[in-house]
Amino acid sequence: MKTFASRLLLGFLWLLHWLPLPVLRAIGWLVGQLLYVLGRERRQVALVNLGLCFPDLGAAEREHLARRHFIAFARAFIDRTLGWWAPRWRLRRLIRLKGLENLRDAAGRPVILLAPHFVGLDAGGTLMTLTTPLVSVYSNQKNRVFNQVLLSGRLRFNQPILMSRQDGLRKAVKALKDGYPFYYLPDMDFGPKESIFVPFFGVPAATITGVSRLARLTGARVVPCITRQVRDGYEVELQPAWENYPGESVEADTEFMNRYIETQVRRMPEQYFWLHKRFKTRPPGQPRYYP
Repeated sequence: MKTFASRLLLGFLWLLHWLPLPVLRAIGWLVGQLLYVLGRERRQVALVNLGLCFPDLGAAEREHLARRHFIAFARAFIDRTLGWWAPRWRLRRLIRLKGLENLRDAAGRPVILLAPHFVGLDAGGTLMTLTTPLVSVYSNQKNRVFNQVLLSGRLRFNQPILMSRQDGLRKAVKALKDGYPFYYLPDMDFGPKESIFVPFFGVPAATITGVSRLARLTGARVVPCITRQVRDGYEVELQPAWENYPGESVEADTEFMNRYIETQVRRMPEQYFWLHKRFKTRPPGQPRYYP
């Protein structure tokens, strides 16, 4: 019964990908509003995160920002149907890339594409697989039907290499040395293992050190890859590689990364992934933030 329901929902999502983007965005607006009203737990997570990161905002401003985030999130989820099934020509029209010159390096050094968790993350990943073979991290889903669709969607173009979080750095190091850019998402709370506490908007946040460690092991450049959801699709921006990185220590590098992500969040705060319990892991003796 569960499999049948999953396939039925999947069939409905497949039908959506035929619709023009303005219609999809209207549906996303409605779904986002419903999720905000009905999703009490995730709404509370978003409000806690916004209260920690933007303490100067009043309660009404945080609620307005949270509602905008739910809408952006719902629109991005529905837009995933395009990444799963839309043809190349439509994807290239809806997802636009600038800064491609920053991907190239005369010395042939490896590239880490730093992709913070904005709602357009999957659209950016789709465009990058259209642009070049790359390696990225994939997490298996509990629902087998949707797991297969998600996996197939990520493997549509240029035969990317997918690795699980359990593979560790060894597989990533090999892929980088083989010339594959690494589409890396390092800004979530993955627990205390291999994490250190560095500030994120002034709040100690458990942060993995993989970007610094990979750059040190492979000599890779770190090229920020920022995806913005816009009215007529998505804009993917490859920014210039970080200078003097890695620096004096892994700790300093990781703190630098969080400060950089803060600057990007301030550009489009409604599009950062506030539904994630970013501050779930706490330093010893500090109180929990989430119910």
